[in-house]
Amino acid sequence: MAEPLKNIYSPSFLMNLGQTIQAVDSSFPVEAFVEKVMNDHWEELALKARIRHISNVLGALLPNRYEDAIDILLEVNRHCSGFPYLILPDYVEVYGQANEHFELSMRALEAFTQQSSAEFAVRPFIIQNPERMMKQMRAWSMSENEHVRRLASEGCRPRLPWGQALTEFKQDPAPILPILTQLKADPSLYVRKSVANNLNDIAKDHPEIVLHIAQKWIGQHPHTDWIVRHGCRGLIKKAAPEVMALFGYTASSKEVPLAEDAEIIVTPDQIRIGDVTELKYNLLIRTSGTARIRLEYGIDFVKSSGKVSRKKFLLSDKTAQEGARLSGSRIHRWADLTTRRHYPGLHRIILLLNGQEIAETQVQLEL
Repeated sequence: MAEPLKNIYSPSFLMNLGQTIQAVDSSFPVEAFVEKVMNDHWEELALKARIRHISNVLGALLPNRYEDAIDILLEVNRHCSGFPYLILPDYVEVYGQANEHFELSMRALEAFTQQSSAEFAVRPFIIQNPERMMKQMRAWSMSENEHVRRLASEGCRPRLPWGQALTEFKQDPAPILPILTQLKADPSLYVRKSVANNLNDIAKDHPEIVLHIAQKWIGQHPHTDWIVRHGCRGLIKKAAPEVMALFGYTASSKEVPLAEDAEIIVTPDQIRIGDVTELKYNLLIRTSGTARIRLEYGIDFVKSSGKVSRKKFLLSDKTAQEGARLSGSRIHRWADLTTRRHYPGLHRIILLLNGQEIAETQVQLEL
């Protein structure tokens, strides 16, 4: 079992951080820092709560004057890199939001993000003053440093995981679009992934905006095509006709069915929560010529209320020839996850081709 991520903040890490700070500021009390961080409630704290707790302890032990504290942390930043040092931008989020500190806080976040990442720390600044902050983000989108350019996109994602939701941008993503346009052919995959994830966020609230962008951008550059495809992944899962047509997925009709002789079989078909099943599928492609296909299976999971909610799982995404027979198997695990709990009942399992149901079966799930 993997060790919890929060345990990266170990006593040895804290001691090393304290000593690094002390090398810059000889008055910094290393032992007191470690002792104050690892108080009686330390073990109860989750990852983000630990980061915030460390920031608060730093705030109590570093110089009271924000400018002096940031000077120390900027020097510390030169000797630190990696995920654990999210502490540094978090310090800016906690102590640097006053208007008179804005320029200094932006310089600090620009430096800190190059060693770890500052996408969480910028969000309170966006919420507090979206116009001023998005002007800063647009400037960052033109940086020579890929980490800074990535911050411009990642920091303004409307639905950033673990981050504060940007409700205003959920309602109207217009302020984000100039940044994404600036980065739409970025040479860095690190940046392109962020742009695509931002588009995918926007598509959850405004699919028509992302569809329009995709239609406008596609074919301009290979990097842009990758962003468009990855950014539309949620819309592809929903099999919206305009999106499927944009990416070349062959449509099915009553006159020209895309497949026939399709079946999906589950073994065993009576299981308990925590068990595994084997899904076997088989179908014959019947379209003329070649066809771009996306083969998935979906499960209508029974919820605690008795209603069902469908989750899709990708089996294949490729070009197939007319007359090709596609078959295969997949192991599906019915164990509870942090993102999904299972409830007893009859679960429908569907085979989907380009978003269309072509076969089904069912499994009885028991406690």
